[in-house]
Amino acid sequence: MILGLSSSLSYRTPEEWAGKHRELGCRAVVFPVDCNAPEDEIEAFRGAAEQEGLVIAEVGIWKNALAADREERARAVDYSIRQLQLADRIGARCCVNVAGTPHGPVWDGAYPGNFSRETWELTVASIQNIIDQAAPRHTKFTVEPMPWMVPSGPDEYLKLIRDVDRSAFGVHLDLVNMINCPQRYFFADEFMEECFEKLHGRILSCHLKDIQLLQQLTFQLKETACGAGSLHLEKYAQLASKEEAGMPMIIEHLSSDEEYLQSLAYVYRRLEPYIQPDFR
Repeated sequence: MILGLSSSLSYRTPEEWAGKHRELGCRAVVFPVDCNAPEDEIEAFRGAAEQEGLVIAEVGIWKNALAADREERARAVDYSIRQLQLADRIGARCCVNVAGTPHGPVWDGAYPGNFSRETWELTVASIQNIIDQAAPRHTKFTVEPMPWMVPSGPDEYLKLIRDVDRSAFGVHLDLVNMINCPQRYFFADEFMEECFEKLHGRILSCHLKDIQLLQQLTFQLKETACGAGSLHLEKYAQLASKEEAGMPMIIEHLSSDEEYLQSLAYVYRRLEPYIQPDFR
């Protein structure tokens, strides 16, 4: 496995951005500018990553491509297509979004309709359209799992892959997002094995974080920084490294550069045997 941060950290130039990640021992990065940036700026960041030997693990979208409002949906789909084209141009491993929802104002929100047949069909058609319009040759489009939105588990992801039926559709794995019930929480090791077994050969990038069961009724789970929860991180790292020695593992959802640096140092100490040693 190789480590990366969802934060770009503070920087002034593309060279400083890439150099800082390399100095920290990161070999994977999330691309820090989007398709609306000038072409020379995009190329400067791509070249800086290449110069430092960094893998561009992800290009993010984070827009609601299923929005009920037609104009919002059209803008999100157009942005998704252009982000996927950008990912292909710079050699990113994947371009990632969540499925989206037409059922409420929160773009990644929890609504019963997220699991309806109609929303499933909308999701499949949207992914097909984005891939077909972008026509990527080197990268893949992926959908990050969510606890209340498809795909919420490995079987749903496999069905989505079958229904989308596009070679440019791959898997972005966020295990914590799929731990959404007592069975998956208490038997997380077995659930991790199930995910990697069923999605084998399709996984392009993973998110690295932790999860904690709160003690208040009823059943409440909280995403946490690595080490502040109960997830067997060594098991996660072992399975990811078995899937691919250079699998990107991206630390995410922390609130400051300082927190990211603290988490990165903790993960290095705890998971050192599984981390590719090139920069350490």
